[in-house]
Amino acid sequence: MVQLKPRFQSFEEYLAYDDGTEKLYELFNGELIEVPPESGFNVEIATLLLLQFAAKVGHQRVRGHGLELEVRGEPRNRYPDFTVIRPEQVDQLKQRNTLRLSMGQPELVVEIVSPGEVQRNRDYVAKRSQYQDLGIPEYWIVDPQTATVLVLALRDGVYEEYVTLSGSDRLQSLQLGALTITAAELFTPADTEN
Repeated sequence: MVQLKPRFQSFEEYLAYDDGTEKLYELFNGELIEVPPESGFNVEIATLLLLQFAAKVGHQRVRGHGLELEVRGEPRNRYPDFTVIRPEQVDQLKQRNTLRLSMGQPELVVEIVSPGEVQRNRDYVAKRSQYQDLGIPEYWIVDPQTATVLVLALRDGVYEEYVTLSGSDRLQSLQLGALTITAAELFTPADTEN
């Protein structure tokens, strides 16, 4: 028996779909593209950022990789590695962890670059363009390959490269203030000897 892949005419149709799994999908030209799992190291980085920002804004406003953002263009949705949402969005996301266009943009989105040219282009070009289009005021591109954090700030509707943090530079959000860790500490693998 041949299993037909579902096709969706609208984002609403996609939102109503449930395949009975916990898989994440991007909707690209009406078809589902499964989002592969993150690397363990990228998850460690995202978790450290989550803990740092939760201490600043509270646990309800920080979201890991499972938060879905509706975006314009293709694909129609993205799953940032880490997001800080606005206080009013906490209740909006109680039923489904999907931030629709009508709900406004989050405060901060972070993508952690995976190895490979396709992944680099996705985070540095494609996602940057879609997040800029949404009007997300701050976008971080965390790059383990170069051990840098590029902080982009929205100015007059366009992302400007505000600062690139590395080494002993303390991580700092333009909107939410300084964190308690440096760029080097963000990229230091956890000590698994203990």
